[in-house]
Amino acid sequence: MIGIFDSGVGGLTVLKPILKELPDYDYIYLGDSARSPYGPRSQETIKKFSEEAVEYLFSRGVKVIIFACNTASSAALRHVQKKYLKGSKETDRKILGVLIPLAEEVVKQTKTNRVGVVGTKATISSQSYDTEIHKLNQQTKVYSKACPLLVPMIEEAWHTKPEAKSILKKYLQSLKSTNIDTLILGCTHYPFMYKDFEKYMGKKVKVFDTGKVVAASLKDYLQRHPEIEQKLTHSKPPKRLFLTTDDPSQMKTFAEKHLGIKIKMPEKIVL
Repeated sequence: MIGIFDSGVGGLTVLKPILKELPDYDYIYLGDSARSPYGPRSQETIKKFSEEAVEYLFSRGVKVIIFACNTASSAALRHVQKKYLKGSKETDRKILGVLIPLAEEVVKQTKTNRVGVVGTKATISSQSYDTEIHKLNQQTKVYSKACPLLVPMIEEAWHTKPEAKSILKKYLQSLKSTNIDTLILGCTHYPFMYKDFEKYMGKKVKVFDTGKVVAASLKDYLQRHPEIEQKLTHSKPPKRLFLTTDDPSQMKTFAEKHLGIKIKMPEKIVL
């Protein structure tokens, strides 16, 4: 079983393309909406929350956990990999993130070596994307912008309102002046406003679809690691389980709207 972990509903933007690319596996989606957003929290708190999510998902039989949450990937991924896995040769289970696939794709596609990253305060202050991008190409300049108001608006389904679009436009003003040609949406919530990002950044800037990049990377990863792939379950029909730490009916409504499929009422859990 594959687990998708996010601080709230943002990880649905990663789950949707994964389901399209790899539909035959069983999936559990865990959204910690009761404690969302993670962005303003300290690294120690994010590590604690991430540990609780990892332990819970492993207890439910998950073999591969995807940290869809950029904030958790930035602040806690290496910490939980070191704590819960035996090392790079671990063949029983894996914990993967979204940063490296996105960094690899943006370095591959930028023509000017001027890259933009938007994310939560925690993700931007960690400079994790800067680190991963510079590992691949030290000449690439990274321009970052924290957009802390977007996640709570999206969690409340306010992202289609004029106020949200106005705030986004103000956030992006400084990035537009840097002449970047590519933009990483360093938060899984932001793709809910993907068309708005494209509109305000203009045709000269490629805005990456995070979910598609991660889905393609996961497919490639499983093909390269049959020892992990063989441990994943394939029920008939495939299982789709949704877990939340907040209101199950709210997650159900949001998930069905954005995934375009009917799902069972999510299970409310305590981490």
